Amino acid sequence: QVRLVESGGGLVQAGDSLRLSCAASGRTFGTRAMGWFRQAPGKERTFVAAITLNKLNGRIGSYSYHESVQGRFTISRNNAGSTLYLQMNNLKPEDTAVYYCAANDRGLSRTPDDYPYWGQGTQVTVSA
Repeated sequence: QVRLVESGGGLVQAGDSLRLSCAASGRTFGTRAMGWFRQAPGKERTFVAAITLNKLNGRIGSYSYHESVQGRFTISRNNAGSTLYLQMNNLKPEDTAVYYCAANDRGLSRTPDDYPYWGQGTQVTVSA
């Protein structure tokens, strides 16, 4: 029902910045929350950030960030609501992972199982 395509990953040095994008298409009118997750080799997929949308007016209702990225990363969307962003500043080697965009029609969650729609992922590599 919802198609998500991530882009913007790359190879950077510690302290650099990147902005990831997630283009949403399909039956996106039912989307209530979108989030970013990441997965490093040999590790579980973990929560990065998420936002909720007011279904009535389309405005962002609330935010949630993992402690490890709070103050460095910012989640946002474009005015039309068709693209989700993750602005990543002061990147660290431990941020290296495949980053995934996700969406649901339930509401804000930090749990991957609560998101039925996923993108294919984009690689972020941060060298020391």
